[in-house]
Amino acid sequence: GINAEYGTLLYNKLFELITDMDVTAEIEHLKAAIKRLGVDNGDGTWTVKFGVLFNDTECANLFEALVGTLRAAKKRGVVLFQGQMLLSPTHDDVDVKLVAA
Repeated sequence: GINAEYGTLLYNKLFELITDMDVTAEIEHLKAAIKRLGVDNGDGTWTVKFGVLFNDTECANLFEALVGTLRAAKKRGVVLFQGQMLLSPTHDDVDVKLVAA
C-alpha cells in the first residue's frame, strides 16, 4: 500500500543523504591531500600528479575509491583533470587541479 511505498521512498532518500554526506567528507579529505602533496599555484589553486595521490599511503588508507572521489569532486567543480576517469599507472602524470579550496 501507500505506507510501504512511502517507507521505501523515505529510506531511499535517507540513504541518498547519508551517501552525499560521506562523499562531501571524502572530498574534504581529498582537498587536504592535494594541498599536502601538491604545489600551490599562487592563485588559490593547487596541482598534484594523479600518481602522487594514488601512491600516497595516507590517501590509500583514507579513500576506498580514490577514482570515485575524484570523479565526484570533478562533478562538483572542486577539481579539474583531463578525461573522465584516472587509472594508475596509465594516468600517473595527469595533473589534478584543486580549484575550489
